Amino acid sequence: MTEDSAPGSAWAGTAAALLPADGSAGALAGRVWDPAVNGPSVVAVREGDVWGVAEAFPTMRDLCELADPASALASAAGARLGSVEDILANSASQDRDPSTPHFLAPIDLQVIKAAGVTFAASMIERVIEERLRGDPASATEIRELVRAAVGPEFGTLVPGSDAAAALKRLLIAKGLWSPYLEVAIGPDAEIFTKAPVLSAVGTGQAVGVLAASSWNNPEPEVAVLVQSSGGIVGATLANDVNLRDIEGRSALLLPKAKDNTGSCAIGPLVRFFDSSFSLDAVREMSVRLRVDGRDGFHLDEISNMKLISRDPADLVAQLIGPQHQYPDGAILLLGTMFAPVADRCESGLGFTHARGDIVRISSVELGTLVNVVLSSEECPPWDYGIAALMRNLAGRGIL
Repeated sequence: MTEDSAPGSAWAGTAAALLPADGSAGALAGRVWDPAVNGPSVVAVREGDVWGVAEAFPTMRDLCELADPASALASAAGARLGSVEDILANSASQDRDPSTPHFLAPIDLQVIKAAGVTFAASMIERVIEERLRGDPASATEIRELVRAAVGPEFGTLVPGSDAAAALKRLLIAKGLWSPYLEVAIGPDAEIFTKAPVLSAVGTGQAVGVLAASSWNNPEPEVAVLVQSSGGIVGATLANDVNLRDIEGRSALLLPKAKDNTGSCAIGPLVRFFDSSFSLDAVREMSVRLRVDGRDGFHLDEISNMKLISRDPADLVAQLIGPQHQYPDGAILLLGTMFAPVADRCESGLGFTHARGDIVRISSVELGTLVNVVLSSEECPPWDYGIAALMRNLAGRGIL
């Protein structure tokens, strides 16, 4: 990460920008830190206000496990905690008021999983990282070599198909095969644990990259909420922050590249499936990434879910089933279409974060997730785990 002056507020927008384009018409749930109970509370967003519904659903896990989370959320009684506008402003403020609520990541006991290399374009960038061993100096040359080898039809290949197997043989003959290609077009998806339970940050909070990393990027993704039964009940947005130089040195360094303080942002809210939003809508979504640096740098790109190589339901089937169970459910990040390649500092070196970058990940259906970039070492430490949550809920008499 390059250095820059101290970061400003992570949010300069309004509640209307945080919410989906249809406002709070959908079944929107989240979590806030509620000073009145000195702990997290599940909330419903209704007509611009935030309502605490922890008496009905002590955890987001409890809500997600119901047969119809959207209907249950709509009928749950609760207490008004404040307006979306005010809680959002407090969430993004450098001088956060500890006496009023702020947003957290909208999940709690779900295991945080991620799928990698699910888009053809991201596959090319992963192969580049590997071949360069984390050094971006020759990225442009290698990028053109790999693209020429895989051909323009790569994006339409069905993973595990005969055509994909034929391309695998061709690339092996050219000396271009890699583990990333295996999970991009082979029968088995790459699904890994992104972060520990409860460690994700929410909108307005800082995301982190290791101070030693000099080549890194945001990964804007759609994430689906998965019940312990394997049912998919809703979706949200996520930033699967990645250190390209570290993962590029060796695929075995994936945990170090992916799991650091502040390296996973989720939010702003969960939208449960109902008559206004479905898994088919997820399949049609476009996700916008905007990065604004204090150095004047601006990046604006779109990821189209129509171009994903593996259907979300197929990814979930590889995540959970007779081979692997998640008693408290899971959230699965579905992968990103691209790693930003626009040059920032020097020609040919591509993109990397600078301290103070504001990252906005948005979609019409799910609203906007906003975070400011710091080093992981200076992000607020993660110190509220499962034991602390259980003690808090028990003390409130709602466990």
